Amino acid sequence: MVEATKDVLPRNSSDLYDEDGRPKRTGTVWTASAHIITAVIGSGVLSLAWAIAQLGWVGGPIVMLMFSLVTYYTSILLCACYRSGDSVTGKRNYTYMDAIQSNLGGVKVKICGIVQYVNLFGTAIGYTIASAISMIAIQRTTCQHTHGENASCHVNGNPYMIAFGVIQIIFSQIPDFDQLWWLSIVAAVMSFAYSSIGLGLGISKVAQNKEIKGTITGVTIGTVTPAQKVWRTFQSLGNIAFAYSYSMILIEIQDTVKSPPTEEKTMRKATLISVAVTTLFYMLCGCIGYAAFGDSSPGNLLAAGGFLNPFWLLDIANLAIIIHLVGAYQVYCQPLFSFVEKEAARRFPESEFITNEIKIKSFNLNLFRLVWRTLFVITTTLISMLVPFFNDVLGLLGAIGFWPLTVYFPVEMYIAQKNVPRWSTRWVCMQVLSLACLFVSLAAAAGSVVGISTDLKTYKPFKTDF
Repeated sequence: MVEATKDVLPRNSSDLYDEDGRPKRTGTVWTASAHIITAVIGSGVLSLAWAIAQLGWVGGPIVMLMFSLVTYYTSILLCACYRSGDSVTGKRNYTYMDAIQSNLGGVKVKICGIVQYVNLFGTAIGYTIASAISMIAIQRTTCQHTHGENASCHVNGNPYMIAFGVIQIIFSQIPDFDQLWWLSIVAAVMSFAYSSIGLGLGISKVAQNKEIKGTITGVTIGTVTPAQKVWRTFQSLGNIAFAYSYSMILIEIQDTVKSPPTEEKTMRKATLISVAVTTLFYMLCGCIGYAAFGDSSPGNLLAAGGFLNPFWLLDIANLAIIIHLVGAYQVYCQPLFSFVEKEAARRFPESEFITNEIKIKSFNLNLFRLVWRTLFVITTTLISMLVPFFNDVLGLLGAIGFWPLTVYFPVEMYIAQKNVPRWSTRWVCMQVLSLACLFVSLAAAAGSVVGISTDLKTYKPFKTDF
């Protein structure tokens, strides 16, 4: 019997498995950074010029810098919660909810789960709409190049949303984060590509204008009413705050990282690199876009009436956005996919439909994964077609999720894990930060509600002409 099993590595072999019995993690600082950049630098970077236009040359950059610092700080707190107890040998928390369960427990786990997964679901819908807008922009620029810049060139977005959904059905069969690294790297490269094009066109526009547009306080009252100024300011705070949000998937990304060094050290470096790169791009794209268009900055520099020429470069940029969104959709949805599949396996361990893996060459096909993920993509696509202004609703979901997921839970978990004394200087500072971010979330939510109410006045189901 010894001879028959001599060449078989045991399950806990350090060559194949980590100490928890799971396949060896292979992630590095660079793959983790790619995942984060893919998640953070979305096509929303192109709307930052509009956000800065509402706040002006002083408020815009300051708010952006403040949120980058808050995001970095709370991400560092969250990194420390991946393992419970000892940072080297402590029990791993595979998901954000696992970390909440280990450190806080009780009803907070359910609250976190609801907020996190509703946000992930909403993000998938927002990305579907955003991808369609970029596909439409490609068709429109081609049309305007052919028929003239003043041609109407109205385009129905539904076929493009369906096409994006079909692509996501295929990519959603990638089982988990570990096997997504290549897609994240491609998506991260694409985000740099279209951001750089937007930046280059912005610099060109400033040179063409021979002046730097914009004002110290942003859009002035008179151009908009006092009430509109307030709501737009709130919405811009929300846009900038949520442009940095990735905490809901940070633990899942950290669970792909190999050790030694400890996962916390690797993730700290990845977070620093990612937030620094993100902030640099956000500052450049937002400020150059505002300098180019001033108070009339469009909501999307590359696809909403911003730049019109050269059309071929705009097409390349929008194609890069689409490729990036394909990857970002997967990065955000993987935690939700994993949660549902693990719950199903836990509740129905005897079901072959749920647990059986069918080997097809080098790919493992799971029927439950195939059916559930396909239904998920179909659902998000249908909702995107039904409510094409869902970006405002997504802003509301993001407003609700920013404070608990990015600030409150990381702060509370860190305090619990490190036993930070109540009313100590550190405890008070962390609570003040949490309270300030709560007010920002409430303000952004109020701005989003106003935006939704405005959209509803002209709402027509499945009407997606852009």
